[in-house]
Amino acid sequence: MKIALIAHDHRKQSLINFITAYKPIFQQHELFATGTTGKRITDEVGLEVKRLQSGPLGGDQQIGAKIAEDDLDLVVFFRDPLTAQPHEPDVTALLRLCDVYRIPVATNEATAEIIIRGLNSGWLEWRTIKESVGIYNE
Repeated sequence: MKIALIAHDHRKQSLINFITAYKPIFQQHELFATGTTGKRITDEVGLEVKRLQSGPLGGDQQIGAKIAEDDLDLVVFFRDPLTAQPHEPDVTALLRLCDVYRIPVATNEATAEIIIRGLNSGWLEWRTIKESVGIYNE
């Protein structure tokens, strides 16, 4: 599956710790990340990551475009809810696209753990069979 990994500045270390803990699962999937987050994942965890722009410089929008093109299956976005973000409209748009296109999104460790464990157990397989059973034929 294709997984997007994003973290606000004050949450990057938490995301690195999370990915390190679940490295055996993450290494089985294609990873995408915004700028600095992707560099840190590669440097500190040793996983291959396709890096996009930094979030405020268009990375959030690039992730959103991948969602709209049905080119992502899961988003892990460790947000900092206590710090104002100058690109908050982009973040809101990204989360809205996850809802519109039914992309599972985790914004904290608790939800991410449930989703990653579910991914490992095959609970997200509906993403690969959705069209054959008509999930989007509404």
